[in-house]
Amino acid sequence: MAKVAGCEGSLLSLGDELTCSICLCTFDSPVTIPCGHNFCQDCLLATWKETYTCPQCRTNYSTKPELKKNTVLSAVVETFKVRSKSEADVSVSEMAEGATVTGAAIRCDTCMMAEAVKTCLTCMASYCPEHLRPHRDNPVFRVHQLTEPVGDVLERICPDHHKLMELFCTQHERLICTLCLQQVHKTCDFIPPEQQRTKQESNLRQKLGFLDNKIKQNETVISQMRDMQLTLKGSAKIKKLAMAQDYERIRDMLATEERAAMILVDQELESTQTKLRVLIKRFSENIDSLNKAKVDIQSLLGQSQTMAFIQASINLPKAAAFDPYAPRINFSSKKLAATEEFAVNLKKQLCYILNQPVDARPPLTKREAKIQPEQPINSPPLEAKPINVKANKMTSQKKQNKPNPLQEDSKERLKKMSRSMENLLASGGKPRPRPNLTLMHSEPKEKIETMDRPDNLTAEKRHNLVKYGTALCFDPKTAHKRIVLTEGMTRASVSDQAIPTTHDCPERFSICSQVLASQGFTRSCHYWEVRITNSNLTGIGLAYGSIDRKGPTSRLGRNTQSWCLEWFQSKLSVWHDSSEIVLVNPNPKRVGVLLDCESGSVTFYNVTDRAYPFYSFVFPFTEAVYPAFWIFSSESSISLCKLQV
Repeated sequence: MAKVAGCEGSLLSLGDELTCSICLCTFDSPVTIPCGHNFCQDCLLATWKETYTCPQCRTNYSTKPELKKNTVLSAVVETFKVRSKSEADVSVSEMAEGATVTGAAIRCDTCMMAEAVKTCLTCMASYCPEHLRPHRDNPVFRVHQLTEPVGDVLERICPDHHKLMELFCTQHERLICTLCLQQVHKTCDFIPPEQQRTKQESNLRQKLGFLDNKIKQNETVISQMRDMQLTLKGSAKIKKLAMAQDYERIRDMLATEERAAMILVDQELESTQTKLRVLIKRFSENIDSLNKAKVDIQSLLGQSQTMAFIQASINLPKAAAFDPYAPRINFSSKKLAATEEFAVNLKKQLCYILNQPVDARPPLTKREAKIQPEQPINSPPLEAKPINVKANKMTSQKKQNKPNPLQEDSKERLKKMSRSMENLLASGGKPRPRPNLTLMHSEPKEKIETMDRPDNLTAEKRHNLVKYGTALCFDPKTAHKRIVLTEGMTRASVSDQAIPTTHDCPERFSICSQVLASQGFTRSCHYWEVRITNSNLTGIGLAYGSIDRKGPTSRLGRNTQSWCLEWFQSKLSVWHDSSEIVLVNPNPKRVGVLLDCESGSVTFYNVTDRAYPFYSFVFPFTEAVYPAFWIFSSESSISLCKLQV
């Protein structure tokens, strides 16, 4: 046996020789290469990527050597592993026993000196070999239950019956003795303590597993939240960049508008200076002619010859008959006034919006149908959806033919500034395509575009419009001589013959059979409805009070002062500034008109059971606008309806 033990000791001393030089662990599937060195197969193959070199002696091989398992070394390694494990288990056992002996030695309950070797669970005492002899020699003690020394014997004693608690009551969850089972716990279920320990160990392991799972879940959530932090930081950076670009665009637009306004003031100043220079030159020429006449008179007065003096005659220049005056020249251009008013209104609008909390500010855009115009600020809560889907294309074509902005007339400049204001407030600085409903070109357009009602056009509830209802009546002072007004100035028709009038008012239309309403509007929202009989050669629209009443351009829509929806034969179209857009004719019997003075828009509706918007104009108001009507056919008539919710 001593020899075997010596062999085992010598084998265990070979641990360094049985270790792989690559992984520094005991060989696993050892292989031998031609140079004689041994390595784990997986470790060696991991080092051979491009070249084949021995990791220990650095011998280089041109081709990959054939690897063969070292069976002898494998057997030695397996034996080494088994015996190393056995030795480790023995060492652990000895350490545990040594710890028990040295740390918690159980003494004999009889002599209290020697170390106990057994514990009697019947006597509930521990004994040394000397005092244990009666339990081994005397047959009386043979029925006693002996066990290894137990240090907590007193804790296993039942406090009521002073007997060993050998059972576990599952109902009361406590240890009990046999007498407890016969008395208090006779109806209870019981199990051995070892079985209860097994159950509790299983329960604790389940709790450990549950806690591990919860810990992993919390760690996963923390990881997700950290990822979310990074994502939010990235999103915040992108949003800040986008908003910075938007505000930079707004600043650029305002700077452009400011430069244009300054240039306009300089142009107006140059225009007034030119007028004054012309007048100064003219008066200077008058002074020269008057001085010349003065010299001639003085020369004549110095004539000494009486006959020559009498026969001479001097005529005063024409300038002498003119009383000089200093004309009053100021900045009275409508273009400059509109520019100044635009700047003031823009300031008011921005102050009104920016002085409110962000969540209480009025919406600047409406993100619904693509053909729907964006809702202007302070406009009524209606969904006016124009069907002029080609107006933007038409306007963009006109823009290409425009002159330099510095050379535009007042009408073009005003409309361009209004459009810039609308884009600034509605798009937040981002240019976006939208129907340009202001027909800007002042020359007649021969190109006519047609368009259809979109399929997704939704009707408007009529009561949303009627709440802005306004009662109207015709103004007889503006009615053409062929127009007959009846039913309390609410019905207009055309007579074949001119109607005699007591006097000819300057407000009366003299060429076109048109009439205005008696009331004009400059603020708020207004809505009215018109009933049409035989919608042929009739028109409904708006006009400034300054519209021409006598000239050939006084017809609605053929000038810059009016906007018109017109039926001509079977064709329905809209007109402004001699520009025509043809619409699909729904042959309406009742037409509603919504005027929003605050946003500068007017929308026409086909009113049946609901109100269907089929066209909108957007234009700046520079003065009061009046409802206007054109009737040419004697078979047609227009009646102003009384609105009821």
